[in-house]
Amino acid sequence: MSKVSVLGAGSWGIALAKLLCNNGNDVTVWSALSDEIEMLEANYEHIDKLPGVKLPKEMKFTCNLKEAVEGKDVLVMAVPSPFVASTAKQVNEFYKEGQIIVNVGKGIEGDTLLTLSEVIEREIPKSTVAVLSGPSHAEEVGREIPTIVVIAAKKKETAVYLQDIFMCEVFRVYTSPDVKGVEIGAALKNVIALAAGIADGLGYGDNSKAAIITRGMAEITRLGIAMGGRAETFYGLSGVGDLIVTCASMHSRNRRAGILIGQGKSLEEAQTEVKMVVEGANCAKAALKLSQTYNVNMPIVEEVNAILFDGKNAASAVGSLMKREGKDEITSKDW
Repeated sequence: MSKVSVLGAGSWGIALAKLLCNNGNDVTVWSALSDEIEMLEANYEHIDKLPGVKLPKEMKFTCNLKEAVEGKDVLVMAVPSPFVASTAKQVNEFYKEGQIIVNVGKGIEGDTLLTLSEVIEREIPKSTVAVLSGPSHAEEVGREIPTIVVIAAKKKETAVYLQDIFMCEVFRVYTSPDVKGVEIGAALKNVIALAAGIADGLGYGDNSKAAIITRGMAEITRLGIAMGGRAETFYGLSGVGDLIVTCASMHSRNRRAGILIGQGKSLEEAQTEVKMVVEGANCAKAALKLSQTYNVNMPIVEEVNAILFDGKNAASAVGSLMKREGKDEITSKDW
C-alpha cells in the first residue's frame, strides 16, 4: 500500500483518487476550495463534476496542503494547467526529496513554453516527476470502464512503481521513458480537438473529422520529434490514442467548446457554457510559438489560433487549409 495525495478535486483527480483507493492505497484528496471539500466529505461524491460516481469511505479530504503533502509516497498533480506552477510552488514548502509527483494535467506554460513536468521541476528543484496520459476520460474511469494509459518517467523504477499502484483489471498501464514526447502529444491533442469540434459545429462530416485527426497527428508528430520526442510515442496511447478520443467524444471539453465556436460563439462564450477549463485554448498560443521556435509547419494550429484570437471566421479558416499548395504526404522517400 502506498500513501497517495491527489492535489486537485476536479473530475480527473476524483476519478484517479477513486481508482487508487480501490487499489488498496491510502488516498487523500486536496482542494484549495473549502466548500468543495465540505461537499465531498458530506456526500462522498463530486456532485458537480463527477455526479453518480460514489467514492470509497476510506478516502480522506483536506484543504490543508501541509497535511496533504507530508508523509506521502506519491503526489498526483491534478490541478488545471494554469494552476500547476502556483500549486507546485506551494507544495515545495512541504515536499521531501524522494516523494514522486505524477502530473496528470495536459498543457504548455505560455510564457516559457515549458511542459508541465518541467514547470514542476522548476518550482520543486529536487522533485522526481512522472507523467500519466492516454485516452482516459474521467467520466469513464470513474465508472470503471476499461481504460489503458501510459506512465512516462526518467527512471524505469519510478515508472514501474507507479504502474503497480495504478494498474488493475479496469485500468491497464504501460510505461515509457519518453517524458517529453508523452507530454507534447497530451498537450497538443487538445488544440486539434478544438479544430475537430469546430468542424462539427460547422456541420461537416466524418471525412472532415478523419482529415483533422490524421493531419493533426502529423503536425503533433513533427513538432514532438523536433523537440526530442520519439516517433513511436506519437503513434501510441498519449499520441494517436488520446487524439482520437478527444476529437470524437462528447466527454471532451475541447471538442464541445469547438462545436460552440463553430456554431458562431466566441471563445469566452464557449468556455462559459462548457463550465470547465478548456485546455486547448490555453495551449493553442504556446503550440504556435513552439512551431515557430522549432521551424515546424503546423497549419491547423495556425488556423485555430486565428479563429480563437484574431476573429477569423471558422468556415474561412477551413477554406484556407483546403486551398493550401499541394503537398506530398510522405516526404522521407523519393519517387
